Amino acid sequence: MEYCLFTEPQEGFSYDDQLAFARSAEQHGLDGFFRSDHYLRMADGDPLPGPTDAWTTLAGLARETSRIRLGTLVSSVTYRVPAILAIQVAQVDAMSGGRVELGLGTGWFAREHAAYGIPFPDKRFDLLEEQLQIVTGLWSTPVGETFSFDGAHHRLDAAPALPKPVQTPVPVIVGGGGPKRTPALAARYATEFNIGFVTEDVVAEKFDGVRRACDTIGRDPGSLKLSVALPTIIGADDAEIERRVAAIGQTRAQFDNGANLIGTPAEVAERVERLAARGAQRVYFQLLDLRDVDHADQVGAELLPLLPR
Repeated sequence: MEYCLFTEPQEGFSYDDQLAFARSAEQHGLDGFFRSDHYLRMADGDPLPGPTDAWTTLAGLARETSRIRLGTLVSSVTYRVPAILAIQVAQVDAMSGGRVELGLGTGWFAREHAAYGIPFPDKRFDLLEEQLQIVTGLWSTPVGETFSFDGAHHRLDAAPALPKPVQTPVPVIVGGGGPKRTPALAARYATEFNIGFVTEDVVAEKFDGVRRACDTIGRDPGSLKLSVALPTIIGADDAEIERRVAAIGQTRAQFDNGANLIGTPAEVAERVERLAARGAQRVYFQLLDLRDVDHADQVGAELLPLLPR
């Protein structure tokens, strides 16, 4: 089992806030720090200091950490030209010494695209498949050869397919709740399938679906890592838990929706054990208040030692 911190910096947090969380993850022995890839705050409230770009942030963290995995959960195919994304990720992989992971998805936040003038087509699964083909194709093309691609959305003419990432392959995460196309794409192109923000029964259902998709194309389902991402609040007692729930503008009843992880470290560890029994091999603890570094420290110092490995 692997355990990572997962954050949503677009909700009003700086690079330094993210750095503090990444350093906490590294200090306490967690496996990674992952962030969303968004440019617009979703909740009401103060928008300052404004957005931080995911891959610019990860480049900085690559030089300021030494052990943890770093990645997006997930980047939207609408934000970047796929060949440029392949270069960005390969460069950050080199900057980190081979610790980068690329989460890639269709994107969903229409208002964000409108705000920044980013095209947002109604149908995006074909875009996702082409991006996966291009990014993985560029990375896997032998040095000295070129990569060409002629698709409905993108065309590459004898691209040099450089630079190469340090890792072979770079881990690619595909996630989502779609019943057919998402598991099929994960089975064909990804090293990890992720499902987030759902109950344990739905987690098990989605894991079963992607295993079947692997079987359909003759891939060993055991070669695909299975992961779950869940909003998380822990505390030593009810008062600490209530304070953290209030800090993100919710009540405990709102947050404790049957899917999210909430409770003492021992109570959350029990939930994680059930997720592991359902097939999860990695858990992303989504912490929503990046100014509460003590929360990140508590996950590492008090929750992590109780978790199955």
